[in-house]
Amino acid sequence: MAVRHWSQNITAHSNALDLEPDIFKKQDPRVIAESLKRSAEHSARRRGTPFQSAMSMLTFYINRAGQDLDAQQKKVLEHSKDELRKLFGKEPTRSKVS
Repeated sequence: MAVRHWSQNITAHSNALDLEPDIFKKQDPRVIAESLKRSAEHSARRRGTPFQSAMSMLTFYINRAGQDLDAQQKKVLEHSKDELRKLFGKEPTRSKVS
């Protein structure tokens, strides 16, 4: 199958992570986050931390797929960011406002 866009080629053949096929089409944010975490932790080619690599790939996909993503799938992917933060223990701390 011919690659339509350069970003599709990067997602399919990333030099940083070996991604599960069609991972960004899944409907469960937790499943997406777990797969990205697994890929990032097992990659010997990534440059940053596993968290940085996983979040970068997810953000890259959301930004590059942009207008081609339907609203529901974009929402799933955005929630995947929250799940990824939870899996890596990077949940933002909430300050108390009086």
